[in-house]
Parts: sequence; C-alpha cells; structure tokens
Amino acid sequence: MITHFLARVYWFFSRWTLKTEPAPSRPTVLIGAPHTSNWDFVLMLAIAWRLRIHVRWLGKASLFAGWKGPVMRRLGGIPVDRADAGRIVDEVVARVHSGDVFGLVVTPDGTRGANAHWKSGFYRIAHEAGMPVTLGYVDRTTMTTGLGPTLDLTGDVAGDMDRIRAFYADKAGLRPEFRSEPRLRDETPRTSPDDGEEAAPIS
Repeated sequence: MITHFLARVYWFFSRWTLKTEPAPSRPTVLIGAPHTSNWDFVLMLAIAWRLRIHVRWLGKASLFAGWKGPVMRRLGGIPVDRADAGRIVDEVVARVHSGDVFGLVVTPDGTRGANAHWKSGFYRIAHEAGMPVTLGYVDRTTMTTGLGPTLDLTGDVAGDMDRIRAFYADKAGLRPEFRSEPRLRDETPRTSPDDGEEAAPIS
C-alpha cells in the first residue's frame, strides 16, 4: 500500500522516533495528546499509515468546504454539524456494528493552545459505542511518538481519567508551553451531554 510505503520513508528520515504499542485489533477511540501544533496531524497520519490503522477523525464542517472536502474525506475526515452532534455517536456505533475496524482520532484538549480542561466528548463516544480508548502521544522531550496502552472504560470517570493522567504525566507535546492537563470539567458520571458543551468536541 502506497501510504504504508510513504510512512516508512517518513520515519526513516524523521527526527522523531516511533515508539509504540501494536495497533488495536478492534474499533477504538484514539486520543491524540498533547495537541499543541498543526504538525500533530502529520504525525497522526504517519503513525496510522505505518501501523496500517484505518483512521477516522471529526472536523468542523467548514474544513470540508469546496475542493477540500474530497481530500479531507480521503484522509478519514467526518464533517461535524455542531447543531446535530448526536448524529456522530449514531454514526460511530453503526460503523462498529458493521464490523469496520478503525481508530476514531480525537484531540480532547481541543485547540492547539493551553486549556483548563479536556472536552468530554471522547469519553461519551467511547462509552456509548462500547469502544476502548487508545492513548496516542507526542513527546518532544524524548522526540518519541506513537500509541500507548488501550484502556477499557469502566464508567468510573474519575478513575478512568486517573489512568489517562498517569500515562500523559510525562508527555510534553510538540510545544510544551501549550500542553493541557488531562482533566475533564466535571469527572462525575453523566447520562447526557454537558449543557452548553460544544457539539463537536474535537477539531
């Protein structure tokens, strides 16, 4: 496959080292964190193509306007209508039930600047779709990137977030000054989305 070949060439010449767990063998929500630079997208594709992971990712609808639409969809993009966020969970569940093995890439720390909290959309999607969460990372201090462990969520939000925090504690991101602590605004269990939370939890 051409993408796998391109990824091998990229990693051969890159200053970054791919240090990773094996690709998950079942559908997973794949966290990309810390998300501090546009280059994170390039690293995500290089990791996915090298490990032969079929990735999907959510993006605001404006990213798919005009000529960009076919390109973004070819790269795994799914346009999000912020007025109808519930449709995304339904679509993900349908893909899981169809037998499609994929990684749904999310960046819960949101934009590339530092934020006080992670968005909780990744947790809701994984929990409602019955998917595990795979911890992808970028660490400039060691110049390594790749996939960490794949975690099954327990429904104990604080406990699950403690495990996620422990993994990312020493991961700096490409621009450490923009790193956000992996912490949700409210880590108590919820049965419905937070009032006022953005429809598209990732960008």
